[in-house]
Amino acid sequence: MTLILGLESSCDDSAAALVTGDRRVLAHAVLGQNSAHQPYGGVVPEIAARAHVEVLPGLIRHVLDEAGCKPEQIDAVAATAGPGLIGGVMVGLLAGKGLALALRKPLVAVNHLEGHALSPRLTDPDLPFPYLLLLASGGHCQLLEVRGVGDYRRLATTIDDAAGEAFDKAAKLLGLGYPGGPAIEQLAREGDPHAVPLPRPLVGSGEPHFSFAGLKSAVQRAVAAHVHRPADIAASFQQAVVDCLIDRTRLALDRSDVPTLVVAGGVAANRRIRSALQELAEASGRRFSVPPGWLCTDNAAMIAWAGAERFAHGFIDRLDAPARARWPLDAAAETVRGAGVKA
Repeated sequence: MTLILGLESSCDDSAAALVTGDRRVLAHAVLGQNSAHQPYGGVVPEIAARAHVEVLPGLIRHVLDEAGCKPEQIDAVAATAGPGLIGGVMVGLLAGKGLALALRKPLVAVNHLEGHALSPRLTDPDLPFPYLLLLASGGHCQLLEVRGVGDYRRLATTIDDAAGEAFDKAAKLLGLGYPGGPAIEQLAREGDPHAVPLPRPLVGSGEPHFSFAGLKSAVQRAVAAHVHRPADIAASFQQAVVDCLIDRTRLALDRSDVPTLVVAGGVAANRRIRSALQELAEASGRRFSVPPGWLCTDNAAMIAWAGAERFAHGFIDRLDAPARARWPLDAAAETVRGAGVKA
């Protein structure tokens, strides 16, 4: 049975995992850096890269020991090669290259977004291609048709902020610290989602893409007004994001004949968002699939699984594979106004 070592270091989480080709996660470990970045209200790239250097070797040893595996038993090494903070990406990719060279094993350079895109298939063996994917994370917000391994068609992207980025910025405005997503979700439970009149950018316009910058600015004004309770602002903000995601996803479902709706990425860990998307899928007669929460946030199990899927298709990379700050899944997608090529 194929055994893949996965490494992830694209942002502020260092991670390693061992995954088999028959979907068994033998071991996985993630070390976050929240305490290091909290004073700055967001990720500091230099701090993140240095932390990856310090902890990644120990994580690799840990997962090997936990799984009871020797390094030579690995069939291939899968490492995130982008997109992400380039310093962190380089650390993980170089570690993967070094292991592959030393062990004389193949290297699979994985697109971090493909890790998210294929992650539902790790825990849902009955999920076939094609499916419609809402990929919502701190750096990305896209709708994609996932047609197969390495075969993606982008239907929509964000023209400014990503959904997860908007959560982080709203949390910072509310004084909730970093990371913002879980903090907003927790505070929102105490608030009224209809108490604060916030905009839903592009909702009802027929525009396929996302926009969250205006919503963030509206939150800033609401906080500065000192009229509404922070819990009400958090709940109203979360509901506005839900409404935006549902509107765009409904539009994509209307324009696609795929049988399954999938959501992945860190924002997919939000229970309110998951619930609303499941209702949308059921109302449209689609099957709904979402990975467990631990597999939605950045992790190495999804990188190992994407590596296993690519390895099974014969996609092997040379040791000079580059680290990339930007790396779109659909390179043929048209440029969207305001959006960078990372989307």
